Amino acid sequence: MRSLLLLGSTGSIGTQTLELLRDSRGSFRVEGLAAQRSWRELAAQAREFVPRFVALSDASAADDLRRELPAGTHLFSGPDAVLELCRAAEFDVAVHGIVGAAGVRASEVVLQRGKTLALANKESLVVAGTLLMQLARERGATILPVDSEHSAVFQCLRGKDLGRVRRVILTGSGGPFRTTPREELARVTPAQALRHPNWSMGPRITVGSATLMNKALEIIELHHLFGLDRDRIQVAIHPQSIVHSLVEFVDGSVIAQMGPPDMRGPIHHALHHPDRAPARLTGFDFSAFRQLTFEEPDFERFPALELGYACIEGGSDCGAVVNAADEVAVEAFLREDLRFEDIVRLNQRVLARRPGLDRSIEDLLAADTAARAMALHEIALLRAGTTRPAPASDAARSAPPLAREPRALS
Repeated sequence: MRSLLLLGSTGSIGTQTLELLRDSRGSFRVEGLAAQRSWRELAAQAREFVPRFVALSDASAADDLRRELPAGTHLFSGPDAVLELCRAAEFDVAVHGIVGAAGVRASEVVLQRGKTLALANKESLVVAGTLLMQLARERGATILPVDSEHSAVFQCLRGKDLGRVRRVILTGSGGPFRTTPREELARVTPAQALRHPNWSMGPRITVGSATLMNKALEIIELHHLFGLDRDRIQVAIHPQSIVHSLVEFVDGSVIAQMGPPDMRGPIHHALHHPDRAPARLTGFDFSAFRQLTFEEPDFERFPALELGYACIEGGSDCGAVVNAADEVAVEAFLREDLRFEDIVRLNQRVLARRPGLDRSIEDLLAADTAARAMALHEIALLRAGTTRPAPASDAARSAPPLAREPRALS
């Protein structure tokens, strides 16, 4: 029986992981669960799985949670609760489903302990990929990708020599605006951006799928996971989301990993690696696999993609800065304080002013903080440019576009 930590247990990755554990009774013991503020959901999970530890980042809800926990379950609370959990618990695998740069420190602690990290928090590698991959090598830790695209590449490369890879093709659905006329993108609303055609995900990732910023971050993540330069990473738009990624070898052979758009597949693979355990998940299906199409990405429609490649070339704190700017920009868009088409423009502007801090994870998190301040300042300037007090939605539609600036990476 393997012991498991589940970080972000009340989120999308967390709840799907627990669903798989219910189907694998006797294979895993839940050692710890962690959530940010959803104490009722965390309490219900704790009563069902009876972990030794739980962690709740929202200290104000800790008393409510404590009264609902089963006897013998220890509670960590407050801003460092997740880190305390990762240090105290004895576990074999940590499934990391926390969203955003807030998950970087937890990845660091798990890797420092030489454990297996089943990583759905792509921001860990986007922000601090060079340092975390080095830490994993030094401590003998294992990183198993849980993102569907990176899990697909991992499965395609199993036992293969990376030197025999010509290129890796990351697939993306193109989001809800793949065919929307460009002039209409200025009027996109949060409700429209949150309607992904294939996947059910959290708001930050869903908006990122609409701008393709999520794919830009995946380019950076892929670079760190497999040591690939930009010339060996390509993006293909695949509206059906059946082919999760492809690997092309030097002899022209192409291997693809396929399956319905269901995050339980890559989670299950990471949980049971290196084995392939039985699962009640759908495989080949004529109705879903009937038509598979691929398109070249439109870099003018989706300029976010170039940011991913620019961060590979720029290195240093580029990933930390562009990710921080995007988190702020998406939050502003969801509040209707920023137009959809200005999300990527804002990211470009902040990246051009990056501080160049990269000697340590502390440096990178400082760059993250600085980038958030710059992004908030840019949004405030944009908002101040409106000519009259107005509801946020009206102001967002009438605000002038952010000026493009060169993406200086030095």
